[in-house]
Formats: sequence, structure tokens, C-alpha cells
Amino acid sequence: MRPLMLGTAAVTALGAAVHALPAVTIQGAVRRRLWPRLSGAGPAARIALTFDDGPDRTSTPLFLRLLEQTPVRATFFLLGAMLDRDPGLGRELVAAGHEVAVHGWEHRNLLWRSPAATYADIARARDRIATVTDELPIWYRPPYGVLTMAALLACRRLDLTPRLWTAWGRDWEASRPPELIWQTIIKDLDGGGTVLLHDSDCASTPGAWRGALAVLPRLIDWAGERHLAIGTLSAHTHAEVERSDPMVRRRRYGRRAHGGGGSG
Repeated sequence: MRPLMLGTAAVTALGAAVHALPAVTIQGAVRRRLWPRLSGAGPAARIALTFDDGPDRTSTPLFLRLLEQTPVRATFFLLGAMLDRDPGLGRELVAAGHEVAVHGWEHRNLLWRSPAATYADIARARDRIATVTDELPIWYRPPYGVLTMAALLACRRLDLTPRLWTAWGRDWEASRPPELIWQTIIKDLDGGGTVLLHDSDCASTPGAWRGALAVLPRLIDWAGERHLAIGTLSAHTHAEVERSDPMVRRRRYGRRAHGGGGSG
């Protein structure tokens, strides 16, 4: 029996390693160099603006109000559980011209979730976002930016494309001053980049979103001074196609969403 026990342990260890292997992409420098598309690299004349963890009635409307005063539209990676609390806010995002994407149902690290639970979480969030907003999401970003093999397989089944970021503000601590958030962003940001900020503090310290809101005008001004367009991930990734066919981004839920959902 001893060889069988060793063999079982080896298979278990191998399975765990395969499951966790994609998590190496959390390393920003490595990801930007080896997986630029996953990082959100795009045309050098553009920047993609993305927000995670909403929608949150306390904070998200403040971001919408600020962006409404500019031509800038962003991609909001929504948590299904947060959207369930305030579906009207999800519809407000789309009505304002912003793009909605999938951040999962709960903000939990996928390394500790089974393949079935991972698929159920992503599918449930995607279907809820699509039902509420009448927009079928095409992008997925895992909580904490930690991808797993199960998440990649779920994305393939659900016709979602994983996207992380090239620059972020590490803005999840309320004690982190806006100047430090800005310096963290600008360290890795250039034309063609994707910026990650947070419009909610549901997975961070209370009030942390204030730092992201404070640096947003500075980011917009910085891009304008360099003649860089700021927009959604879809505009960033499909700039040429979207100009000729705007339906590339705004796909209706009823066309194909029902085939991939469910708990799996």
C-alpha cells in the first residue's frame, strides 16, 4: 500500500501545482514582459481606465459624477454580490456609457476554491450582470488579480477574456495618501497601459476609495497633456474595430448568454 499512498500524494501535489500555476501572473513586472495582452497592453495612444469591487452606492456615484464632467468612460469590474444589493446602480453605469465586466460573485482568493466553485462564482456573476444591465460582459478580472487554471477554463466556457492591469495605485488602504497612490500609478503607466483603481471599499479598509477619487482628475489631466485617450478596455483593445462597428462592445444578453451560465 505504501507505493500507492506516495503515488496519490504525488498526484495531489501535481494537481495543486497546475491549479496554482497561472497565479504567477500576479507579478506585475513578469506579467507585463511575458503576457502583455493579459496585462491590458494596447495602442500606445490610449489608456484603459478600470475600477474594481463595485458597484457601491456610497462611493461609485461620486466616480460617475466626476467622469460625467469629462469625455472619459471606464470599465467597471463588478462583484455580483454588490450588484445584487443595488441593481439600479449597475444600470446607471451602463446608461452613463461605461462598460461592465466580471470580478466574480464574491471577493475571495481563487487559490482556495475548487474548480466547480470557481465556475459557479464566475458564471453567477456574469449572468447577473447581464440580466441587470442588459449588457453581456466580455472581460474577467479575478479578486486580488490571482488567476487559477480553473478560472481560465471557466472563462473559456463562458466566453470571457481575462484582463489584469499594467499600473495600479495600491489604493486599498485608507491611510495611503493620494500623492503616494499617484506615484505608484505613474511608476508603471505609459501609453498603451491599463490602470486599476477601486471605486468601493467592500474588500479594503473603510474609506479607501477616497484616495482613488482624489487622483482621478490628476490622471485625466496627465493623459490629456500627453494626448492619450482614456477609455474602456474594449475601446482600448478593439480601437480600430470599434470605430467601424460599435456593436462589438455592446452585445445584447439574449443572444448567447443562456448557453454558458449555471453552476457547472
